[in-house]
Amino acid sequence: MRDFSDDHRALSINTATVRKQGDLVAITEACARADIKAISPWRDQVAHVGLNRAVAAVKDAGLELSGYCRGGMFPADAARLQEATDDNRRAVDEAVALGAPCLVLVVGGLPQYSRLGSPVSKDIDAARAMVEDGIATLLEYSSQAGLPLAIEPLHPMYAADRACVNTMRQALDICDRVDPERTGMLGLAVDVYHVWWDPELKEQIRRTGQDRLLAYHVCDWLVPTTDLLLDRGMMGDGVIDLRGIREAVEAVGFAGYSEVEIFSENNWWKRPMEEVLATCIERHRTVV
Repeated sequence: MRDFSDDHRALSINTATVRKQGDLVAITEACARADIKAISPWRDQVAHVGLNRAVAAVKDAGLELSGYCRGGMFPADAARLQEATDDNRRAVDEAVALGAPCLVLVVGGLPQYSRLGSPVSKDIDAARAMVEDGIATLLEYSSQAGLPLAIEPLHPMYAADRACVNTMRQALDICDRVDPERTGMLGLAVDVYHVWWDPELKEQIRRTGQDRLLAYHVCDWLVPTTDLLLDRGMMGDGVIDLRGIREAVEAVGFAGYSEVEIFSENNWWKRPMEEVLATCIERHRTVV
């Protein structure tokens, strides 16, 4: 594996990790001061400061991007389907402007949860079909822009409201059907929080291969977990075999950033930004 002992050049900060401590401009400046080389911004944070200002902030700080969060939320009723399509195209355009290597897709769950409005549906198979259709449609647009799409399978606890694609196998099956030629324009964002438990994890990482492993997110799973969304752990504070998973992704040729993405309402979001970033650096070096 790569040696992280004396530098953190492979570390990226997903800007959700310090979203409560400052806006995107403040985050880019703090990362630059900490000698962190990359970030992965969220669309709402970009919108808050404006796209042009966000682009300038990333450039001024000398940062690269490890991804852009997020597109997706494909399931929708007929009245809102075009709205979802248009919003995802805007996400592609923003990612290109920022210089992101991929757009991360949180694909959406059942339509009544993914999009406000009716009809109420409990048909998860239909939702998954809408996801696949939505990805295929967006891929045509993103390929023209040269921007890969990264499907992020989410833990099954999010199947209803956030993502009805819950395993790497499901995500890779979509890739095989939508992009059978493996063009490099469609792949996966692998977040250890969502996939660490999967008995097929190592097998599916090998199946993903270097060409489809587009992003790698790290944090930890706390025991007990007090909130399924907002109680992610700092690396080393939980039960995930981070070194084992990193060994598996690097074995297939992944040499990109380890992107720290932590949602932590009662802990890390309450600490000073400089403390959080310093801890990310130290844990990336000693634990990841």
